[in-house]
Amino acid sequence: MPFSLGIVGAGQFSGGFATLFNAHPGISRVTVTDTIADRATALVGDLGLAGVEPDFDAMLASDVDAVAIFTQRWTHGPLVVRALRAGKHVYSAVPMAFTAEEIAAIIEAVKETGLTYMMGETSQYNPITVLARQKSADGAFGRVFYAEGDYVHDMDHGFYAAYQYSGGADWKRTASYPPMKYPTHAIGGVLGAWDTHAVSVSAIGIPDQRGDGVFDKSVSMFDNDFSNASALFETADGGSFRTNEFRRVGLAEGVPESRFTFYGTEAILEQNALSTVWHNRSGALEDLSELVRPGEATGADDASLANVDPKLHDSFISGHARVHDTSALPPELTGLGNGHMGSHHLLVHDFVTAVNEQTMPTVNAWVAARYTLPGIVAHESALRGGERLPIDDFGDAPQ
Repeated sequence: MPFSLGIVGAGQFSGGFATLFNAHPGISRVTVTDTIADRATALVGDLGLAGVEPDFDAMLASDVDAVAIFTQRWTHGPLVVRALRAGKHVYSAVPMAFTAEEIAAIIEAVKETGLTYMMGETSQYNPITVLARQKSADGAFGRVFYAEGDYVHDMDHGFYAAYQYSGGADWKRTASYPPMKYPTHAIGGVLGAWDTHAVSVSAIGIPDQRGDGVFDKSVSMFDNDFSNASALFETADGGSFRTNEFRRVGLAEGVPESRFTFYGTEAILEQNALSTVWHNRSGALEDLSELVRPGEATGADDASLANVDPKLHDSFISGHARVHDTSALPPELTGLGNGHMGSHHLLVHDFVTAVNEQTMPTVNAWVAARYTLPGIVAHESALRGGERLPIDDFGDAPQ
């Protein structure tokens, strides 16, 4: 039975997803709200959506069955809880929340309401994570004991324009968002293939030296001057993984911001900017680059990209890779804009299926907590000079 959906936040990121939700046969209609009313009106007009709600309260009071939240990254937690308590299923952009307390509140709300919550983590369907998940399920790694996951997105690659668009005159206050508090692209890509979770962390934050007022504590609403950060996590099964969150980094334009490597006792899956290689102790060496390379891009002429800086377009128009299983996707999505290494179609279908079939989505509240909370604790560790800190766990999702 198709359900109705309300889009909350009509900024640069939501347009592509609004297109996909509107086209999916499991969605009956899509409405929009934004604190800047003209943006909601424009999105509805550009995409032929069902209508505009004047504010979030009105959206929650309306008869929509679910909401998809695409607001500023530090606002997600309270909005998600309010939506769940109002009886709405929730799709949320990353990160899950800004604090551990907000994460706990979301999980409690999901438990009490029985509604669907899903965090739209793109790295869950990053081709290298999909491949590593398959290799792990087949036992090809032996025991995975170490992994690396990076999200290296330089501010000059579209972030200045994005923050100016969303933050207005005071955009520098929000552009200083702590890198480790946006951890899910890196952590999710690791844990999306490795059945474990982080139990402790030691992290280092690197104060910014650019001097342009972005990562300036006197300006930052987060009192943050770290533009780069690295963290080493201990896992529940006795292994470890390292992640990097870099915002000042000499990454060439067009090179994917996320990359992952997995070390097992029997084999290694290794990715860099140009290739992905599988090798094992018997001497086999296999180049799998074509298997994980995103296919033909779609959506380059999508109206939803009109306000997106061209330096960010690559993130919004990448196609599926050969390793992706797209057999369950409805044909209505074929040819529509995809993005972030071919993940957008898969994320939308995952959420719609979970709501309509009353199943647990892949990145449910418990998985989202494991992708988000380690970064929150890592930032605290960095503030304490790398002190090793424990990471709480909310357990596995109920069956």
